[in-house]
Parts: sequence; structure tokens; C-alpha cells
Amino acid sequence: MSRLRAALDPKSVAIIGASENPNKVGGRPVHYLDKFGFKGRIFPINPSRPEVQGYKCYPRLADLPEAPEMVIVAVAGDNAIGAVEDCAAHGVKIAVVMASGFGEVDAVAGKAKERRMVEAAHKTGMRIVGPNSQGLANFGTGAIASFSTMFMDMDRAEGHVAMLSQSGALSTVPVGFLRQRGIGTRHTHATGNDADITVGELAVAVAEDPEVKLLLLYLESIPEKKYLEELAAVALDRDLPIIALKSGRSEAGRQAAQSHTGALANEDRVVDAFFEHHGIWRAPDMRGLVEATELYLKGWKPKGRRLVAISNSGAVCVMTADAATAVGMPMAKLAEATDKKLKGILPSFATTTNPIDLTAALLSNSRLFDDILPVIAEDPAADAFLIGVPVAGPGYDVEAFARDTAAFGKQTGKPLVVAATQRSVADQFSAEGCTVFPTETEAVTALHQFLAHRELMARTLARKATRAKAAPSETMSAAITMLNEADSLALLAARGIPVVPHRLCRSRAEAEAAFESIGGPVVVKGCSADIAHKSELGLVKLGVRSREEAGEIYAQMEAIIRKHGARFDGVIIAAMAGGRREVMIGAHRDSVFGPVVAVGDGGKYVEIFRDTALLLPPFSKDDARAALDKLRIAPLLAGVRGEPPMDLDALCEAVVKIGELMLDLAAKLVSLDLNPVLLDSAGKGCVVVDAVVFQG
Repeated sequence: MSRLRAALDPKSVAIIGASENPNKVGGRPVHYLDKFGFKGRIFPINPSRPEVQGYKCYPRLADLPEAPEMVIVAVAGDNAIGAVEDCAAHGVKIAVVMASGFGEVDAVAGKAKERRMVEAAHKTGMRIVGPNSQGLANFGTGAIASFSTMFMDMDRAEGHVAMLSQSGALSTVPVGFLRQRGIGTRHTHATGNDADITVGELAVAVAEDPEVKLLLLYLESIPEKKYLEELAAVALDRDLPIIALKSGRSEAGRQAAQSHTGALANEDRVVDAFFEHHGIWRAPDMRGLVEATELYLKGWKPKGRRLVAISNSGAVCVMTADAATAVGMPMAKLAEATDKKLKGILPSFATTTNPIDLTAALLSNSRLFDDILPVIAEDPAADAFLIGVPVAGPGYDVEAFARDTAAFGKQTGKPLVVAATQRSVADQFSAEGCTVFPTETEAVTALHQFLAHRELMARTLARKATRAKAAPSETMSAAITMLNEADSLALLAARGIPVVPHRLCRSRAEAEAAFESIGGPVVVKGCSADIAHKSELGLVKLGVRSREEAGEIYAQMEAIIRKHGARFDGVIIAAMAGGRREVMIGAHRDSVFGPVVAVGDGGKYVEIFRDTALLLPPFSKDDARAALDKLRIAPLLAGVRGEPPMDLDALCEAVVKIGELMLDLAAKLVSLDLNPVLLDSAGKGCVVVDAVVFQG
């Protein structure tokens, strides 16, 4: 927190544009600093008032008895620019600029004004939050430099959650959701246009706060990855989970984000890959951002994701199993000894296999939970539990059910959720410290997120411990050139990536000799560094069966290439490679995230079906295999209808080598497209048939 300490824990705060009215932008921060127990000095600045909300008011910044560490700029328009310049001149460390009308509304003139403020700040070492910022709020220190309406009816009950957002509303709406569940927030910050301090940089400082146990992010743009990578590293070291809601998944959403923040959105699938690579869980929506919060705060250290469900409703048991299957959470198979013990306790009409249906037996035996839960606790197959009590009225000892469930949870130390629709039932379970959801689907969804996220963090930490340090970033030259296919294949072969046997021929005689050497039938392809798509020009001929035909096609392809004014680099004679499936491996250098590798279904329809997965290097064969398992063609690769599985080990090894190649700055690769890569049965490998490589 040291580098941005003054943003989170300032010793003194001045408010330029301070108002007596707590319902105005300039009045809210004064009110909040007092209300939430800020211990530092407060300096309202307003030339028309001698006092603001009980504090002595000063006409100008220059009139203060000392240089404040933080200044809240609550004046509008160009007046804010002058105020920022004045702050820089007087030794202020942090300026929180609430004024709007900058880059978010005018990408040219507005951005120019932002640059003017930032340049003035940096000359003296000052930093800026905003403009267009709703402000910062650290409830741990009482430093509430914000005008959010949300805080008017809040007490000082800070918790262990941090919420950071580029949007003002989305910095506080999640706080409202959490308050409804009785969960307090320690930090909630809105950085606005991110002209200087970005949401990522501020999040790094917040992540270093030992009281923060869960960090939530709302992002509309990611102009650079530097601070998000640093944030992820700090979080992994602290075992701090990060959940991010990144908007702009759709084209309409991306356009809205641009008008909102004045920033460009990123290719969404690359964002997914980036988050996964760094152990950050990407929430699909606002509910997904906050719904599982309570589970993260329990301090559980899960060992797996096998679920045991217990309910007094058969329907709930079925729907729980359906919901678990939908998210890929296996229902645990209980041991025979467990089943035998349960049969000795439950009536014959109850179901002892998982999910466990207690039926109406719960009505006649209020101690049933206390009887069966210790038995289930001993079963090693159970990693997590769901207790469903959809209906319970007179005759049901709900207080005992809740007490026994809470004791069971403490005994196992394993994740446990409760599904209870009736408010009277839910309240009693909540009072015992249980995490309660209205339905079993919501409970399973939250439980899945928590368990899958912890698994993702564990994989990321393991990869971080074993992988080599990634190559430093380097700016590619402006000139980007395409290698011809022969040079592309040679580059791959030199890195141990299997390529089709071939010869580059520069005369008809060489083509005929190559046919004899390789043996027919062969593929004949024109080779030019000026032509990427050869098929469209008739520069690919399959199944050539004689040396004379090979020589004749050589002459035809030379003529075609020269006719189009392209460089003639020769003709490739290649073996007719075999394989069961055409797949593709691609890579490019993203302007924000750096090298990105794609792997998936290949062939001429690759751009139509788009069945590909993305990986950010460095990554392992296990990471590549996990990516392949997400493809729609995954069942085909694994073998169906008696077919043997395909050689996924060979494919994964090739994908890893492409990732390593993209990290090698000496190779100067900008992008590559290997399509098709012919994949054969397990043990028979894969081979690159065609390659297009660009260097810069």
C-alpha cells in the first residue's frame, strides 16, 4: 500500500468546492469523513463560506496551514483542470477529480484535457484518480473521498471485501447486494477514466491490505495488462481470491463501454484466457460477482468438488443433482459402510444413496440431522455439502436442524450451503452461521464458483512455481513480413514441431527428383512470400502420382505466381500426410496481453465454426489438455463409437512448443497460422501440413 498510501490512508484531506449541503457533490465527502471517523485533518475550501459542516473553511488551497496529502476536486469542467494544477504546485500527493466531461464524452479534446492534468501532476510527483470519478472509500481508515449516495444510510461496519470499479455506480451497487446479506465492505473505489491511476494499479495497493479477504473488480476496458498481472501475483502470494466482471462481451456492449469510459474494449476471448491464466474468476454478471461472497469469507480450504446433498424433499434432491451436473460438479458416491449405517438410521422409504432423501421422516424425528450428519462426515468421498429444507412448519424443529447443520459444518471444515426458500427457515439457519440461498440451483451455482475458483487458483499457483520466467515484452518493428511456406515449415521443424516431409524445388528437374525421393502420391504447392492463401489461386494440387505430372504442375504454378507479380520462391513437393482430424494451431501478439495461442478444430471452415480455445504462454501440457477438453469436438478427440482416441499428447506438446516460440523474442514472431495440422490416433502423432508465419 506504500506507493498509494495517500490514496487509501491520507493524513489530511482538502475538499475544493466544499458545500454545506451534504447532498451535493462537494458536501458529501465532508459529511462522510466526519461520519465514518476519519482521524486525519479536514480542510474544506470554498471562498464564499467561513465554515462548512462545522469545519473551518479556507478561500484557497494556498491559505491552508499545511499541504494536504489528498485533495478532492469537486468543481466542474475546466475549473477542475486549474484546481489540479494548483494542487500540483502546492505539494499535494493525491488529487481525486470528480468532474466529468473529459475523455468519456470527447475522445480528442477531452483526452487532451486529461493529459494536461496528468502532465501537471507528474511534474511534481502528484497522482490523479479520475477524472469522472465517484471517489474512493476506505472504511477501515474512514477516508471516504466519495460522493456516493449509497453511504448516506450506512453505518461504519467495514468488512473484508474490496470492490474496485472504473464505473461509479458499479463500485457501490455490489456493496448494496452484500449489505442485504449482512456482509460488510472494507474498500469501495471508483477510478473513473483512469487517466493516471488505473483501477488495476489501485487494486494492487488494496490487495496488500491484510484485512482484505476477497477482491471484486468491475472493468470496462483493459488498456494495459501490467498492473493486473502484478495484482494477480500479489493475490496469489496472499491466497486472495479475485473475481472480475468485465463488461463489453457483445459488440453493443463494447460500443457502450467506449462511450462510457472513452476507452477501447479488448477482444473478449483473450480477456477470458488472461483471467484464467492468472487465477482470476470471471463473473458473467452482477449476481455472479457477489453471489458466492460469503463462501469466500468462510476460510474453507476445499480438497475437491464432489457434492453430497441432503433434503426432506425428493424434488430438491433431483434438482440439486441436475444443477450439479449442469456445472460439472460430480455427486459423491458414498462408501458401502456409510450406506449401511444410514440404512440403520433412516426408515426404509428414505433414500440413502446420494442425494439423500429424508422424506417426511424429518417431521417425526427432529434429531434425524444429528443422527445422520456425523455418519456422512466420516465418508472420505464427500468434499462439499448441500442441505435442502424447502418446507418446514409446525412440527418441524427447525432450530435443531439449523444447530445440527452448523455443528456438522464446523466438524468437517468443508464447504456447506443451505437451500431454504421460507424466510422463517432461512433465518434460523443464517442465525447459526450457515450460508443460505433461496433455491438449490442458486446454492449449487455459488458453491461451484467457489470450488472451481479455488481449483483455478491452485493450478495457477502450481504453474507459477514451476514455469520459467516469461520473456520481457518488446516492441516489434513497424515492418511486418510474411515468410514463405518453406521458411515457415523450417522454422517450426527447428523447434521440434513435426512438419510434413517436403522439398523446396527451384526448377522443374528438382521437382521431378523430389517426387522420386519422397514417393507418390504427393502434394504440389506454389511457394511465395507474397501469397498467403494459395488454394484460391490454384497453387495447391493434391494426389500427384507421377514425376512428369509433378514437373508439369511446377511449370504451371511458376507461371501463375509470376503472372500475379508475386515473388517466385519455388514449388514445394510434399508427402501426402495422413491423419484422422484436421486441427489448427494459431498464435498472435495481442497489443495489450502479448502472445496468445489458439488451438482447435481446423480445416477450411475454421473461421465459420470457431471451435477454438485460447492460452496465454507460458503454459504446460496439462493446461493445453484442459483447453482441448473445452472444445465442442472434445468427445471426437477422445474417441467415440469404438474409435480409438486421438494423439492429444502429441498435439499438446506441439501447442506448448508454439507458446515457447511466441515467447522467444529472437524469433520476432507476430503471428502464425498452422492449418491444417493432421492429428492421428494415439501414439501416431500429429503433423503440420501448412504454415503461414509473420515476423516483425
